[in-house]
Amino acid sequence: MTLASPNWLASASHRRWLDEHTRDLLTFGEGFASPAGGAGWLEDDGSLDATQPVFTWITCRMAHVYGLGSLLGVPGSTPRAQAALDALRGRLHDDAFGGWYASIGADGVPDTTKSAYAHAFVVLAASTGVAAGLDGAAELLDDALAVLDERFFEPSSGLHRDEWNADWTVLDPYRGVNANMHSVEALLAAADVTGDARWRERALGIAQHVASEWAPAHSWRIPEHFDEEWTPQLLLNEDSPDDPFKPFGATVGHGIEWSRLLLHLRAGLGADAPDWLLTGARELYARAIADGWRESTPGAWGFVYTTGWDGEPIVATRMHWVAAEAIGAAAALLLATGEERYAADYQRWWDHAATAFIDAEHGSWHHELDATNTPSRAVWPGKPDLYHAFQATLIPRAPLTPSLSVALRDNLVS
Repeated sequence: MTLASPNWLASASHRRWLDEHTRDLLTFGEGFASPAGGAGWLEDDGSLDATQPVFTWITCRMAHVYGLGSLLGVPGSTPRAQAALDALRGRLHDDAFGGWYASIGADGVPDTTKSAYAHAFVVLAASTGVAAGLDGAAELLDDALAVLDERFFEPSSGLHRDEWNADWTVLDPYRGVNANMHSVEALLAAADVTGDARWRERALGIAQHVASEWAPAHSWRIPEHFDEEWTPQLLLNEDSPDDPFKPFGATVGHGIEWSRLLLHLRAGLGADAPDWLLTGARELYARAIADGWRESTPGAWGFVYTTGWDGEPIVATRMHWVAAEAIGAAAALLLATGEERYAADYQRWWDHAATAFIDAEHGSWHHELDATNTPSRAVWPGKPDLYHAFQATLIPRAPLTPSLSVALRDNLVS
């Protein structure tokens, strides 16, 4: 199909704007380092919230972002990425039992929970570090892949368990899709930097459950929560629907994010890619947009956080990461299909981000808006990290495969 003109993704001026925003985000976050090591929690103005723990997942995200900044040639990015990576090799690593703590509190006491979510991000950060040539990244990646494989991967299901205690003796019965989604992203990155195709095949196995089994059975809304037998728990957290990691109902942004990831996986597999990857990407995106893009109050359009299994909104709060993922998914669908409707969506989502989320006064993106599109702090106070917004500036300029770090390393990002 011939695209209508103008098309932002074919526009040199739009790509310059994306590049400028990429660099603005790196400037905003440059003070992320906690004095004790690792990435602190950023406030609205980019300062550190000293009351918050140093989280492994945020440290990984900032190592990833500044590793990409290093590959972009932005001065100052390399030492910042290295510092975050060093914290993953140091204070956030459990030297006694292996793996990584969930966080270390402001009082220096670690949360010794071992979560698949955090460990998937260690794999992603280390993969980016390898592409960027950071010290110790290859060893970190070997360690992280081994832990993810040996402690979290469940061969009988082809999926990852969710959470262990410190010494790996107590496994939580909860199973979740969120950690598996980020494992797909991390495994694709690891496959690209190591050349080991088994990680891509593992990602395919995870994706098949979501996009070929669970989502189609629920009108393309993804069940997020499961018991230890992988039976969906559709009413989990009905009494706390706005939980930041385990919300009740269908999470609109995850349908969008999975859509994009399926396209990266499809491109990475090439001729061996099954047809359901493209079908799933289209359907997940279409369902999430139809359910999630709402005028919750007059004139205030945005993506709701969650819906019920009937598609009606449960939590109307707008999270910045959903808008960022919509940008990336629309760009990926446009690249995969060439269909004009995705070009129109891409422009619409950037217009929404620019007018509702991007903070022209202090920088970065507001992480949360209420139903009137007013900045809110109910679930996500401050602007903890750059990951989703930053990737929204790069994914539209990159091919669907390889992953961002290798694409930047190999000069494939325009």
